[in-house]
Amino acid sequence: MTDRQKTIKHEVSLKGVGLHTGVAVTMTFKPANVDHGYKFKRIDLEKQTIIPALAEFVVDTARGTTIAKGDVRISTIEHALAAAYSLEIDNLLIEIDGPEVPIMDGSSIEFFKVLGEAGIEEQNADREYFVVHENVRYVNKEKGIEIIAYPDDKYSIDVLIDFNSKVLGHQYASITDLSEFGEQIASCRTFAFFSELEPLFKNNLIKGGALENAIVIVENEYPQEEFDRIADLFNKPHLVAKRGILNNVSLQFSNEPARHKLLDVIGDLALTGRRIKGKIIAKRPGHYANTEFAKQIRQIVKFEQKNGVAPRYNPDEHPVKDIKGIMETLPHRPPFLLIDKITHLDENSVVGVKSVSMNEGFFVGHFPGEPVMPGVLQIEAMAQAGGILALNNVEVPSEWSTYFLKIDNVRFKQKVIPGDTLIFKLELITPIRRGIVHMRGQAFVGTTLVMDAEMMAQLVKNKVAELAKKQ
Repeated sequence: MTDRQKTIKHEVSLKGVGLHTGVAVTMTFKPANVDHGYKFKRIDLEKQTIIPALAEFVVDTARGTTIAKGDVRISTIEHALAAAYSLEIDNLLIEIDGPEVPIMDGSSIEFFKVLGEAGIEEQNADREYFVVHENVRYVNKEKGIEIIAYPDDKYSIDVLIDFNSKVLGHQYASITDLSEFGEQIASCRTFAFFSELEPLFKNNLIKGGALENAIVIVENEYPQEEFDRIADLFNKPHLVAKRGILNNVSLQFSNEPARHKLLDVIGDLALTGRRIKGKIIAKRPGHYANTEFAKQIRQIVKFEQKNGVAPRYNPDEHPVKDIKGIMETLPHRPPFLLIDKITHLDENSVVGVKSVSMNEGFFVGHFPGEPVMPGVLQIEAMAQAGGILALNNVEVPSEWSTYFLKIDNVRFKQKVIPGDTLIFKLELITPIRRGIVHMRGQAFVGTTLVMDAEMMAQLVKNKVAELAKKQ
């Protein structure tokens, strides 16, 4: 089943105050076209600058994640992104008339609700994933921070936090499916320690802070005068002097702080610009670590976009088609049958394997002193794998043949020599119509791209099959 991109059905807005700036803002979520991703637009400025919500645009992570383009900034974006990402929305234009996303109640719940009310619709384009094939790791030994992505077939997150706090203790939170986000994570509020409030305020932060939008943890005993002084500093009513949670605010979950850190991880990793298939384990995460980890993933994504992703080949796994199955489908025979097995085959893609042996006849005369597989035969082997994909879309493959019409944008990037195992991956560029098959092909040795090309072929009914039908 194809996994399609999604956006919202109609625009929705909400209003609030920025946590750090204290500025009242209106924020509007709008539907966006396929491959748009998440983008913020500052509509209060003359240029109405648009900033992509991608890790390379992160400029500040002090108590929240800030992105910028030039001198235009938008801060505290993580809670809104977490809500959008958890609802599996891929494309959004987010308009805002101020420098900071509203804090609301310090969680994602209001964003989650309003986006749900907007409705979600499927779009006519496949979703792109970042699939974790090898561990991705960010470590800060000095601060005891570690974030690792492990290979897995779905997205899950485990978070462990430790602030050396007698009130909080060690906390753990996890999510194994984003469908749990609404009930288990979305309402979990941001938090701060009472001892941090004055320094944060003096650093021009938390101007919009209030007990309605944050959990304040009182780690030590303080005299009532100190609570009164801090309340006056923020121009707030006087506070109850007691160790624990300020003003005896009830926690929604015993591990609400850890769940909020998990919420932040989801929002910050949305800056990868991809849905993720992998297991994330985050020890003592924070916005800086989260976004640095997202930048690492962005680098891998860019590399894969440029060089392709090699299919995983396990010779112990039973192939979809062995050499006998290939010969039942293709008319080619040795020495011109150049594919040994098919390891993957569906309506839109195929993966074929060719073991390159010194016993190949062409090595006798093609650079015999330094054997190299001819490029034209690499193309032919790829074409044969493509023929399997084309014939997979007809009812009786033996009644059809594939004839190639053109080959474009061929690039040979590395020599193929005896002992190499060539792995061919071909995907349809457009659906097959009127027998025309348009494919993009890549050839890998290990994880290295050695050749790629675009191919177009035509499915033609065999004359023998046509005559038999007429009779």
